[in-house]
This record gives sequence, C-alpha cells and structure tokens, in this order.
Amino acid sequence: MYICGHKVTNKAAHMTFENRLEFAQKLDAQDPLASFRAQFHFPTFHSPAPVYFTGNSLGLQPKSAANYIQEELTAWANYGVEGHFLAKRPWFSYHENLTQMAAKVVGAKPIEVVVTHSLTTNLHLLMASFYRPTGKRVKILCEEKAFPSDHYALASQVAFHGLPSSALVEIGPRQGEHLIHEEDILQKITELGDELALVMIGGVNYYTGQYFDLQKITEAGHSVGAVVGFDLAHAAGNVNLALHDWGVDFAAWCGYKYLNSSPGGVSGMFVHERHAYNKELPRFAGWWGHNKEIRFQMEPGFDPIPGAEGWQLSNAPVLGMAAHLAALEIFEQAGMERIGQKRDLLTAYLAFLIEDVSNRNQEKCAFEIITPKEPKQRGAQLSILAKGQGRQLFDRLTAFGVIADWREPNVIRIAPAPLYNSYEDCYRFAQFLEQAIA
Repeated sequence: MYICGHKVTNKAAHMTFENRLEFAQKLDAQDPLASFRAQFHFPTFHSPAPVYFTGNSLGLQPKSAANYIQEELTAWANYGVEGHFLAKRPWFSYHENLTQMAAKVVGAKPIEVVVTHSLTTNLHLLMASFYRPTGKRVKILCEEKAFPSDHYALASQVAFHGLPSSALVEIGPRQGEHLIHEEDILQKITELGDELALVMIGGVNYYTGQYFDLQKITEAGHSVGAVVGFDLAHAAGNVNLALHDWGVDFAAWCGYKYLNSSPGGVSGMFVHERHAYNKELPRFAGWWGHNKEIRFQMEPGFDPIPGAEGWQLSNAPVLGMAAHLAALEIFEQAGMERIGQKRDLLTAYLAFLIEDVSNRNQEKCAFEIITPKEPKQRGAQLSILAKGQGRQLFDRLTAFGVIADWREPNVIRIAPAPLYNSYEDCYRFAQFLEQAIA
C-alpha cells in the first residue's frame, strides 16, 4: 500500500493511486463531471468547510431548486386554484415533467415510472397488488438486516393477510461474515419454490453497501413462479439500473438520498410494462390514478391509468416535485453512464486512502471496509468497521467537519456522491481520519 510518497495500483479502477493532495487535485482537474459540484449548496455551519459524505442519507440541495419552488409559490399567489391549468408547468400534470428523466435513472420506459407519494407508502401500495398469497404460496423472501422500514412493511403485510410471522423468510450472511452470498439468495429461492410468493430485497443494502445482482434474483424468482420487487432507496441515482430489461415486476425508491430532492422528498415507483394494462390487478385506488381524460366527470367506478401512473392516489405535491425536477435535470445533464464511471473511480480512490491509513495505524485502530471490493457489487457507499475506537472515532471525525453516518454497533458509513463530491474531498477525509485516531 501507499506510504508517504509510494503508490499502489487499483485494479478495479485501472489506475495507480497516490495519497497526495496534488494527485487528488489532478484527478479533479481531469474529472468530466467536476463542474456539477458548483450546482449544489454545501453546508456552511462548520469551518473549515465540511466533507459531506452522507448523500446516502440526504443529498445536497441543487441551487436551482429554490427557483423552481419559487415559481410554483408565485403561481399559487397569482392564480390560486387555477394554477392547476395556468401555471408555467400546470399542476394538473406536473408529475409528467419528471417521468422521462426518472425513467432514465432506473432504466425503464416512461409508462413504467411515476413520481408520487413516499417510499414506504409506495411499497405498501405495490405489495397490495403484487403480494397475493394463495394456498401454500405465501412466503416473502427478504434480506436479513434490511432497513427497518422495509422489515416493518413486510411483516405488516404478512400480518395483514392473517399469516404467521414465519411467512417472512430472511436470508443473511454466513456465520462470521458481513455480506450475503449471491448463491445463497438463489439457493433459498429454489428451496422455497412453490411456497414463495414474493422476493422483496433492497437493491443496495443500507448497512453494508452491498449491491445485489437484481437481474439474477429476478430470473430466479420468476423461475419458481414468484413475483419480484425491490426497494431501491440506496440504488436509484447511485448504481446503474435496467429495471425494464431485467424484467423486474415492481420497485420503489425515495428521492432525497442520491437523487438530492429535499428532505422527505417525493418518491418514485416502477411497474413493469407487462402489467400496464391489467385493470383486474388488485390495488388500493385513488382519484389521481383514475383515467385523467374523465377524472373530472366524478363518475363512480375506478378506471386506472395504464402503467405506473395507475398507482397514484392523490394529486401531486407540487412544491416537493419542483425540488425533484431541479435534481433530475442535473442527472439528465450528467447522464447515469458518466455518473457511474466517476462513482467507481471516486469510491475506489476513497477505499485506497482508507486502507492506507489503516495499514499505517494498525496498532491504534484498524479499519475493515465491509462493503464489497468489486465495483459491480457496490455503489458509492463504503461501510467502515472501526475496530478498537468505534463511536469515539466517529465523534472526532464529526468535530473535524466530516459529515458521515454512524450505525450500531461500530460501522461508519460514507458515500462520496459523484455529482458533487471531489477527489480532494476523499483526500481530506483520509487526513481527518488519520488525525482522529487517538
């Protein structure tokens, strides 16, 4: 590993990394996405400027968001209710401004995507349609240590159908390991066979940062007759997705993490095109999911809009969607392919720096990155197991101005976001990390 002027070649990135400020600045100078950093507000509460590595919890505010929100506030002031039709972007169809761009982020067709509601709400709405336990086919497969909201949602769906808690089956890491083996997931799907109704896994595990092979999981689930859905909270805007091509039945994601769309911001859902015109598919219906051509006739009888739009319940939260529009336009400009390229290089560089610090400070505090080393098995997040100092180390990092995330019992989560984080940010983090070791 690199020590004080030495170098190491990172095979994943096909680049020889150096732990020097000048090297980080050289990477920034060569970065085709470097200019996007200026499109975001960085926190100002700490001096020196903090290293912001929590895009996996809340992305930074796009500078354009305030203007877009103000446009709708002005329209509200000028038009009142008529803003639904007279605003620059009529509120009646506001969500349609987001569809094409959101579809590109998750690798879908526009008919398969709608921006609406919040993440867990969307998951419940989708499971109301796609989790239909019958006979012996009643079980749901999820990952062990899923984000608590996912577990609560899945457990409550099982209970709602009057099934025992054993209908929710968890697959976890092997003894003494942190990551879930892909073959174990596939084997468990095969083992459950005709008892499996639904596979519902987080695309990227929030704790470890492990990115699962969604295509293989989908194919395996379908091979035994199960429906396959994903929580993409930590995947959308982070990893490269192809939901349509992979044949995923449904998915949902939030807008406030990697997608930078405001605290608690509006979320998205995906329903595969093959389900688009199935009006017999059970669902919890609402007015905004009803045929928009006859919506205002106020007639009884629900006629769902074809595609994902048919799962909408209520009219659009326009102010939240305005923030989301600002964020999605940045993704549209950058493109997921370029974002993915920088993500892999940025994350690899940060991993190299952490390992270098760890190797030179083994006696005081060793670090283990429990996130997979293979770029295809991770996104921008690195989860660091801090052996020896734990929470105290995290608190010292915070005092230096590192905005990261602590997860019990002793994991520090950091996520260098390609749109606004720099290679110099990575270098500064490594410097602070070494200083924080007591």
